[in-house]
Amino acid sequence: MDKEFTVDPEGLHQAVELMSRDFSSAEGFSLPIELPQVGMGSTVALNSLAPSILGGAARLGEATSFAHMDPPTPWITWAITLWNASLNQNLLHPATAPVARQMEKRVVAWLAPFFGMNGGHMTPGSTVANLTALWSARECAGVTQVIASEGAHLSIAKAAHILGLKYLSVPIDANGSMDAMQLPTNLSKSALVLTAGATSTGAIDPFVLAGRAAWTHVDAAWAGPLRLSKHTHLLAGIESADSVAISAHKWLFQPKESALVLFKDTEKAHAAVSFGGAYLATPNVGVLGSHGATATVLLATLLAWGHQGVAQRIEHCMNLARSLSDFVASDERLELYAEPQTGIVVWRPKVENSFDQMQQQLPVGSTSTTSIAGGKWFRNVAANPSADIDLLIATIQGVLAERA
Repeated sequence: MDKEFTVDPEGLHQAVELMSRDFSSAEGFSLPIELPQVGMGSTVALNSLAPSILGGAARLGEATSFAHMDPPTPWITWAITLWNASLNQNLLHPATAPVARQMEKRVVAWLAPFFGMNGGHMTPGSTVANLTALWSARECAGVTQVIASEGAHLSIAKAAHILGLKYLSVPIDANGSMDAMQLPTNLSKSALVLTAGATSTGAIDPFVLAGRAAWTHVDAAWAGPLRLSKHTHLLAGIESADSVAISAHKWLFQPKESALVLFKDTEKAHAAVSFGGAYLATPNVGVLGSHGATATVLLATLLAWGHQGVAQRIEHCMNLARSLSDFVASDERLELYAEPQTGIVVWRPKVENSFDQMQQQLPVGSTSTTSIAGGKWFRNVAANPSADIDLLIATIQGVLAERA
């Protein structure tokens, strides 16, 4: 038997031990230009790559990490991901993933009711989830056009292009939400996409619009998990949609790539996007063919934390964003774009020419930037429960003091 395909406790222990080392000052590994003729062996490769992979990566769980929608992941997800890699399950066929397929069904059954949906399936991310939902809309509701706000994620326009559907972008209001007054009167051939947590601003589109078009899809990639928290009212009306997309690798704290597409009428939607094959025991549902057991990782996290544990972490992140927002609003030297709706704080210094210098002085990984109506803004995203908001506020105060 080839030992490279068997459990190596010593090698795996070494991999875990390397994770605890500090490689921040390591120079990294110089890769050969061409594929080596002779391999160096797994243990040597592991040790050689650790400084680059572990030392060169962004540290999403650091106290200063507050810039992006990419969270740190709990250690149980590392363990289950290791198991998944060792088993290499393929959910395309029941024979190659008998338990993993059932776990995906169970995870979907747990989460779908929070959104008023009755089922769905997992995808590698919300880009594929949005594409799948709009594909279903085209097949089930005969839509010929996709309508979304200017704040919608680029995956919506991309999906419309792939599906051969017209695309209409609707202006946003002062808070970054879709301006309902700008919608066309006749939506009988349209898929209306409402965003729950715009990427730049975190804004939520008005869910009172759900159900007015031939098909309503909610891109809740970022803010969807608020439905599991005390902030569920912020997404009131989402249950009137026909489909919902959620990125589990955002506010459900999963490793990439993990997302869900959920449907009001799953049987009809899945039938519309299913294809059979002579080699398949069951029809292939959705965009993906072969795909792995990402649901087992999400299921393990939900079992470990429970509903309460998920809610606690999301609510803590919302509190962090509120603290930063309150600080910005109270400082006359700073400008807040709008009251944060879903844990994203957008702000800037009132002295426009100080923006670039302030950006250079903020801690690496603490703050990202975005452009709104041609203007530059700072953007902080509450995806890291371990972020030290007092440290970030103190740093901003220090930068402002230097400018005084």
